[in-house]
Amino acid sequence: MVIDLNPTFHSIYPVLFIPFSLLQLMFHSFRTIIPVLVGWFYQSHPRAVADPLRSITSMTLLCLWSARLTHSYFRREEWQLGAREDWRFTDMAKICGRHWPWLSFFAAYLSQHVMLMGITWPFFTIHSSGLPWDPLWDFLATATAVTGIVIACIADTQLQSFKVRNELRKAAGLEPVLINESGLFYYSRHPNYFGELLWWWGVGLFAFRLGQPIVLCGALINTLAMIPVTIMVEERMMRKPERVEAFREYCRVTSVWVPWPRA
Repeated sequence: MVIDLNPTFHSIYPVLFIPFSLLQLMFHSFRTIIPVLVGWFYQSHPRAVADPLRSITSMTLLCLWSARLTHSYFRREEWQLGAREDWRFTDMAKICGRHWPWLSFFAAYLSQHVMLMGITWPFFTIHSSGLPWDPLWDFLATATAVTGIVIACIADTQLQSFKVRNELRKAAGLEPVLINESGLFYYSRHPNYFGELLWWWGVGLFAFRLGQPIVLCGALINTLAMIPVTIMVEERMMRKPERVEAFREYCRVTSVWVPWPRA
């Protein structure tokens, strides 16, 4: 039995979030919650049909992912909602000038909405198929998703610890460490991104097992979208002259996303 898609549910929040953007309550604080609402919508739909174990497992993992990302967001923002705008949007606003208030709907919200629809598509497939749990394939999907969550959680914690240590060094009158090369960051320049991508590919594997490989397009789009994000982050790292040479060497020997032995 196929669940009817609800276009109103999928299209209303980009419009409603425009006022929040102008108040600097940016999209990222909501991005951690929206996928859970979408997943719950599919799971609780009257016409939903799904293997109970797959449904419970995927939704539990989705809630864990949301809790991890929400905690990371508030920890980074020092437990304040909307205390500051995402620096990438700030840079875009400076470039666009007075046109940013209306351009932000397309650049910052509608584009993210399309991506969110793609990455949550597997939950529609999961809750529209009663195919029994497969001990091999569904376990692979679960293991991939869990590994992604764990890697992202560890990387976020290590990055936060690095920032705190540098703040303590500054307070003590010491020079800050220019490059974070500890923990997972020794093997990957962006292990947190890799964990996030791996999580969504794991979710896609659930739906792939159900005969809907097309849903992997969501994970693919998310991966492609991470390329310009990575470029922007690394360009920002190069803005400080004292860090340019060290960061170039770090890039030369260290993998971009996938944790890998150094060159």
